[in-house]
Amino acid sequence: MLIAIDHYPGAEIELGELITVTHVAAANVVKDIRENIRNLVGGRMTHYEALIGNAVANALRELDEKAQRQGYDGVIGVRISHPVVVEGAVEVIVYGNGFRRR
Repeated sequence: MLIAIDHYPGAEIELGELITVTHVAAANVVKDIRENIRNLVGGRMTHYEALIGNAVANALRELDEKAQRQGYDGVIGVRISHPVVVEGAVEVIVYGNGFRRR
């Protein structure tokens, strides 16, 4: 996986098009109810933390795979949108420019 935040050290690259991936992951209904109760009494919402972490990891993997399918060596200038937890799901959008090494 070649994903870079702002630059690719020591390499000349050809910048390509913007590549975007939206990943929506469903929450477990039973765990979702437990997290809503925890929200009332306070404490860490570990189920949502894990759900968001997995959604971000999967979105980055999908971004890399999409870039490879489009003939790029990787993605540069990667940004991760603020993951949004909605009722029963989490949504994350990742994007960046495809690039090819020269």
